[in-house]
Amino acid sequence: MSGLSLTSPGTAPNGPTVADAGERDLVRRVRQRAGAPPPFVPIGIGDDAAVVEPMRGMLDVVTTDVLVEGVHFRRDWTEPRAIGAKAVTVNFSDLAAMGARPRVVTLSLVLPAALPLADFDALIDGVAAECAAAGASLVGGNIARSPGPLVIDVTAIGAANRRRILRRTGGRAGDGLYLTGAVGGAAAGLAILESGAERGALNAESLACVARYEGPVARLRCGRMVAARRAASACMDLSDGLADAVRQIAEASGTGAEIDSTAIPVQPGAASWLARGGADPIDAALTGGEDYELLFAVPPRRRKAFLAAIRHVGNLPVAKVGTLTRDPAITLMRAGVATTLNSGFSHF
Repeated sequence: MSGLSLTSPGTAPNGPTVADAGERDLVRRVRQRAGAPPPFVPIGIGDDAAVVEPMRGMLDVVTTDVLVEGVHFRRDWTEPRAIGAKAVTVNFSDLAAMGARPRVVTLSLVLPAALPLADFDALIDGVAAECAAAGASLVGGNIARSPGPLVIDVTAIGAANRRRILRRTGGRAGDGLYLTGAVGGAAAGLAILESGAERGALNAESLACVARYEGPVARLRCGRMVAARRAASACMDLSDGLADAVRQIAEASGTGAEIDSTAIPVQPGAASWLARGGADPIDAALTGGEDYELLFAVPPRRRKAFLAAIRHVGNLPVAKVGTLTRDPAITLMRAGVATTLNSGFSHF
């Protein structure tokens, strides 16, 4: 589940609305934007259910996630196309963490009647573009009316080799914890938007943080490359923060963990925003959600294979941020002193 909660006033109607169009026309618009289904989808949008041929010799990997207006996004901040794309990305990030390749997506929308039709079209364009970029097909879903916020619910189905699936449970004491990319950018991006700062007044690093919050990237190729080489014992994506992922992998694997605060890569420009109001930027980067990086547990004997897999991905930095331990404690080392690692984001 994605993190970083917020509040939202929504937007005022502008031009024709979804209520003016009617459900049948909305479905037609989705079908038009989704494009023709691939051969492995003999029945797509328009029937009671989609029909998908399984990929031979592979297992289906199924995930679902929901974005709720006022909790995960605000329409007065973020363009509808970016909202649609993000709704797909957060699901693809789960597939990446399992080493799976996306194949099909279903989309359920709960729409306020006053949602502008142009916003609906742009949202669907964002969904379709994200699917196309990953080689997946939008094959169906549902549309219902909302008395309040806009709700976007996506289910994604991918394929993975049964002997190459990554899980949270495979870590062992002594495995290194390796993080792709950097953290804290999405949390800083949200802080920037909440501050009311004008985008035109922001520097490049601050704009990059906003882009990280509004348009995350699923590390699909990275997950598949590492899984194909059996180079990691466990993996999880960072939807609810690095601290949450460390805890989840350690607890699922029956180990503890030790994280080195000096090794945590914080996105450039994020620290100054995260430190506002007296917050510790490292703690904020650890617990802030929606970075959608991957955290891998890597046995020492597989380190070379892991780094080789990362090189095949391209220009993706990776940092060793800690180690799984026999001691069940989950700690953060700061200046040689062990402290308890905070929890990540939680909706409740």
